[in-house]
Amino acid sequence: MSQSPQVDPAKLAAAKAAVALVEDGMRLGLGTGSTASVMVRELAARVQAEGLSLRCAATSRATAELAESLGLRIESLDDIGWLDMTIDGADEVDPDLHLIKGGGAAHLREKIVAAASDRMVVVADPGKVVETLGAFPLPVEVLEFGFETTRKLIRRALEGLELGEHDILQRLKGSDPVVTDEGNLIVDLHLEVIPDPSALARALSCIPGVVEHGLFLGMCDLAIIGREDGSVIELARNDIDADMLAQEGE
Repeated sequence: MSQSPQVDPAKLAAAKAAVALVEDGMRLGLGTGSTASVMVRELAARVQAEGLSLRCAATSRATAELAESLGLRIESLDDIGWLDMTIDGADEVDPDLHLIKGGGAAHLREKIVAAASDRMVVVADPGKVVETLGAFPLPVEVLEFGFETTRKLIRRALEGLELGEHDILQRLKGSDPVVTDEGNLIVDLHLEVIPDPSALARALSCIPGVVEHGLFLGMCDLAIIGREDGSVIELARNDIDADMLAQEGE
């Protein structure tokens, strides 16, 4: 169960640091994506080496299949009930630990699993850290029913936030639409910069055909950023909150 030599050293460093937080008996959420898959392999290796007893919920069929192939125990989220920690990747992480997720078209399940956890830990490489969210296209999961109507409503919402000139593109795999594990479609909002993520999140959530968007605001407790040299940087939400309180007291 050793890591492939082709694994990005920054992703591997972040994955190892996150897996080191896992304790025997934990109930874990396992994320989806390239860095998350490295984490799943590292977790499986540690379980095998140390005989840890874990209960795991997966955020996608792909993650469940990978985890089970490596000997990890996967159960439904409802059967587990609540999670001690979720470890997941991100497509973007800003200084406030707000995230864009959904590059793997799993952000609906990822958000449900993260919301059902005491703690969300994000693993990423330095390229995912940004000053302002938006360079990565924002994924929005939408119903197939009324797809074009929903896209028009998304356009109207973006216009209300002065973002209406940007592209709203259906995600394709080859010439076929990408379909999520829940049977829905994905549109990607190519916004370049999101000046007010909270306002955008509220606007998208009000659209009936929108199932879920990829803005994860105030959900991440710890971001572990791996480096090429094998070291990591840890960014904790508690540290950010403490800095905000200190500034308010000045």
